[in-house]
Amino acid sequence: MYRKSRFYPLLLSLFALLLAGCSSVDVDRYADTTPALDIGEYFDGQTRAWGMVQDYSGEVQRRFVVDIDGEYDGTTLVLDEHFLYDDGETDRRVWTFERQDDGLWIGSANDVEGPVEARQAGHAFNMTYRLPVEVSGREITFTMDDWMFLQPDGRLINRTAMKKFGLTLAEITIVFERTP
Repeated sequence: MYRKSRFYPLLLSLFALLLAGCSSVDVDRYADTTPALDIGEYFDGQTRAWGMVQDYSGEVQRRFVVDIDGEYDGTTLVLDEHFLYDDGETDRRVWTFERQDDGLWIGSANDVEGPVEARQAGHAFNMTYRLPVEVSGREITFTMDDWMFLQPDGRLINRTAMKKFGLTLAEITIVFERTP
């Protein structure tokens, strides 16, 4: 006679949770929302942002400020990001995005693996990319699921899930504000 293990429901729940962690919202869901976000226009000029990195438990691990110099010519957007972390460490990332059709952008950055496909629709922008990060003296490559949402007051809220094997191990929250 077949007897179900008492761990069977737990395994099914864990499997369902893993599958749910792999799914993502389609950016087109936000197509009719306002205010409309155009990353080329938003980041053309000077932007300042404040952010934090939280681990899987929600504990804040790092805080930072980033100053961004953006240049947009109608087709190409270049973002020169200068990070200052709360421990005094500095970092720099330079993104280049090429506008395609229908809200699609193709991007790259100096420390990101491969080309990045990004989409904008309505007030939202989404891109997924692979980023090597040094953790406790060794390099781990995370899949970054990066979402930006333009708010009615002009601020841009960014939420990024840092994933490994489909599991979110850390999250980044950033608030952008354009500077005159």
